[in-house]
Amino acid sequence: MSPRYIDMDLVNAYLARRSLDYLIGFGISPLLWRKLPGCQSAGRVQSAALALVCDREAEIEQFKAHEYWTVQTDFKIQSADPSNATCIPFCIKHLNSKKLDQLSIPSQEEAQAIEKMIHSSTFEVLGVKRSKIHKNPPLPYITSSLQQDAANKLHFTAGYTMKIAQNLYEGINLSSEETTGLITYIRTDGFHISDGAVEDIRSLVKERYGQKYVSEDIRKYLKKVKNAQEAHEAIRPTSIRRPPSSLVGILDDDSLKLYTLIWKRTMACQMEASRTEMIQVDVGIPEGEMNFHSTASKLDFKGYRAVYEDDQASPCIDSSEGDCVHECNFEALSKLMVAVTIPFLYPLSFSGYCRLFVII
Repeated sequence: MSPRYIDMDLVNAYLARRSLDYLIGFGISPLLWRKLPGCQSAGRVQSAALALVCDREAEIEQFKAHEYWTVQTDFKIQSADPSNATCIPFCIKHLNSKKLDQLSIPSQEEAQAIEKMIHSSTFEVLGVKRSKIHKNPPLPYITSSLQQDAANKLHFTAGYTMKIAQNLYEGINLSSEETTGLITYIRTDGFHISDGAVEDIRSLVKERYGQKYVSEDIRKYLKKVKNAQEAHEAIRPTSIRRPPSSLVGILDDDSLKLYTLIWKRTMACQMEASRTEMIQVDVGIPEGEMNFHSTASKLDFKGYRAVYEDDQASPCIDSSEGDCVHECNFEALSKLMVAVTIPFLYPLSFSGYCRLFVII
């Protein structure tokens, strides 16, 4: 422990929250019970969250759905080896020298008219643009980000995630010894990791993947959440040298899945950035009547993605094809695909509890 002076700003913030709880929760809840039978309660956070949900529901009720169509065609990249041709989907972006937005093709008739134009037109490559992207690993988990990732990757509810995480924190009997906690405290808004744990993480990354996968400098994560108290570390394994494979048969399936997610994210936070080459290709009619656009990526160096995949990578072109994309011939395939990607445009919802948690 490292004793320090009491931060009175934090103390006063606590007193303010407690006062609001008394004023709103204790004061308004009995009134609601009398005036609105069946109403559960009111609260400092609960009432604000309910207002957000009601406002969004009002937007959804007032929203009018819009039908729209998208035109997509495949173009073939012909390399030096005819047997190595690759088809890449392109979406129409300009028509009659006008840029198209999401709702520019409102009917099937217009989409079919564009299809006929494409069949009777000759296309060529108008431009190829390359760019290099370095993407740093995601931050270590805090309570809210763990809930979000578990919902997205494992389809766990926030409550179920916290229940499993609590069990991992309380620990299990790995042998005849006393109970061993597998992860650090789960209710935290701090991204920092202790120096000793960071050293262990970097050492294990070097052993498993090599020195080039270890970040050049120690990654130190400062406060990112507004008004964060940072009383606890980020959520991480108590020992990074306890890999998920060592717990197979000891943890149940869901617990092992969540532990694996935490272990991988913790490993990734001290690894090198991934390096990706983005390739943007424009194909169209030279006169400018019609233009198609496509973007692909070529992963040059995995970096942290060797252990943790963030599911945000674009479709990739093979390295051999990516290197000669300037010299490729693009020719339209005989089959044009006119697709309705989303037949109607609807307003977005909160996407569940985790999204609402972030907004609050």
